[in-house]
Amino acid sequence: MGVGGKFWDLLKPYARHEGPDFLREKRVAVDLSYWIVQHETAIKATHVRKPHLRLTFFRTINLFSKFGALPVFVVDGTPSPLKSKARIARFFRFSGVDVSGLPVAEGVSAERNKTFLKCVQECVELLELFGMPVLKANGEAEALCAQLNAEGLVDACITADSDAFLFGAKCVIKCVKPNTKEPFECYHISDVEAGLGLKRKHLIAISLLVGNDHDLNGVQGIGLEKALRFVQSFSEDEILNQLHEISNGNSPSLQIVSKVVDEIILCPDESPARSKTSHCSFCGHPGSKRAHFKSSCEYCGTSTSQGCTRKAEGFKCNCSSCNKDRKEKEQQKHENWHIKVCNKISTEPNFPNDDIIRMYLCNKHGNFTAGDGLCLSWRCPDTEILVDFLDFHQHWEPSYVRQRMLPMLSTIYLREMAAKPEKTMLYGQYVFDSIQRVKIRYGHQSYVIRWRKVTSTAGSIVRTNSVEESDKPQEEIVEIDEFIDHLDEDTAPQIHIDDECCFLLTDENMELIRVAFPEEVERFWHEKELKASKRRKGSGFKNEGSSEKSESPKSKRVQLRLTEFYRSAKVAAIHAKQGDLANNSENQEDGPSKGKTKVSSSNLPKSVRRRLLFE
Repeated sequence: MGVGGKFWDLLKPYARHEGPDFLREKRVAVDLSYWIVQHETAIKATHVRKPHLRLTFFRTINLFSKFGALPVFVVDGTPSPLKSKARIARFFRFSGVDVSGLPVAEGVSAERNKTFLKCVQECVELLELFGMPVLKANGEAEALCAQLNAEGLVDACITADSDAFLFGAKCVIKCVKPNTKEPFECYHISDVEAGLGLKRKHLIAISLLVGNDHDLNGVQGIGLEKALRFVQSFSEDEILNQLHEISNGNSPSLQIVSKVVDEIILCPDESPARSKTSHCSFCGHPGSKRAHFKSSCEYCGTSTSQGCTRKAEGFKCNCSSCNKDRKEKEQQKHENWHIKVCNKISTEPNFPNDDIIRMYLCNKHGNFTAGDGLCLSWRCPDTEILVDFLDFHQHWEPSYVRQRMLPMLSTIYLREMAAKPEKTMLYGQYVFDSIQRVKIRYGHQSYVIRWRKVTSTAGSIVRTNSVEESDKPQEEIVEIDEFIDHLDEDTAPQIHIDDECCFLLTDENMELIRVAFPEEVERFWHEKELKASKRRKGSGFKNEGSSEKSESPKSKRVQLRLTEFYRSAKVAAIHAKQGDLANNSENQEDGPSKGKTKVSSSNLPKSVRRRLLFE
């Protein structure tokens, strides 16, 4: 939740929609609880076993390999007593119980339910097997994410709690939509400051007025728009002090406004008399109607004989007297509104809560400080232990786990090759073979890389359907548009068997491939240019042939006679029929061998092919 009153809608106009390369080679803090609670959506979409593990598995692989980010996962610690009270109050409120007179013991600390804690622990074990750094906050996970972002240890935070800005976050990614052209909905505090004029203490004041995770009620009768307008009238340095002064009833601004309003409203006889200029009821300008009938006024701009023009409906005079009167009324209206808001604040008991203010302004939400030199490191995943872990919890086949982990392993391999080129193998058994083509997915380009398995497979493996697909001529640039999977499961690497050799096709970042294998990239584009030049030469020959045909007398635009037209069409139909018969005879000769290939490929299931390749 975070700040109440639809706070995200207030920030929505200042959101940036970033592309898939926004987080590449950047560190990002992830609120793990935000991911886990979304497994309820996955359950509604499809019934799976332990959806929190499945969601964490695929999202981590996507975030690391597809988007190239370096994630740091943060889990909640012991909730504060204020958060525990608010959680209990929310539970009773949703249950339809009046909590106004419900006594809550001081210092209460309610832990989350055991089922949720078990989900968190299982996800932490999975992430540690992935080799990802996992940190535990003292209290709220979004608070530690914001601290890491404020101290420059990470570049952004992924959380849906809007109070991350109140804890000092600079860049917050509210949601990630992997299957879109702009997958990141990103909010920068600098954009909020420029657009709304709100800084950190302003946001804290708004949360105190409208409610937050630690105080659900806020101030009765004050919504988000009213709170925004109120805090914008003060600077960041004085807003929190003004809230204390108004709550105590001795605010200097409140006393001044009260005195002005008393002079204007309560004591009209003592206020200085204001001379109001008379206005014409016909044209609405200063002057009398009788005088304007004799001669037109200077404001109408008509000739003396025509007289003044009748005022339109909703007419407002712009003379100095009327402008001054409108400004005074507007000021009086604003002062009255300000007085009402201050009265509502002053009647709220125990407002503002100093414990909430200190919690938001605290800059130590973990068991470390910036001076300690926190070391965030990412290591290679323990693949075999991970296979056993997912086999136990998810009942997944080992070959399935290895296949789905291959994008992460290939990303780690390419980064190591870019940093220190060595003749090593991917996962100990695959070597770089070639660049197949350029793939365009949601407007983002990537290379399709072909990896060859070094260890020989069984010689009796027959060609499968994937081989038949690989034998087809492939385009060098392919555009793909896929549906959104609720579990964020990405496309698995494609398996091909060609001449009894196993190959894998994976999608890799173009810049990463260029740094790791510059010679292969240069060879790929050189071959592509040669193919393009051959196509241009072929098209040139066709154009020359067509020009020669156009020069022949028969190709001129001459209308044929009816008998000539039908004779030519009949001859063309006879030739086409003869060509079809010849093709059918050739197909019958090659028929038995092709039929055997299809039969053999259908006898080998997809799971068997995967086990042969990944085990």
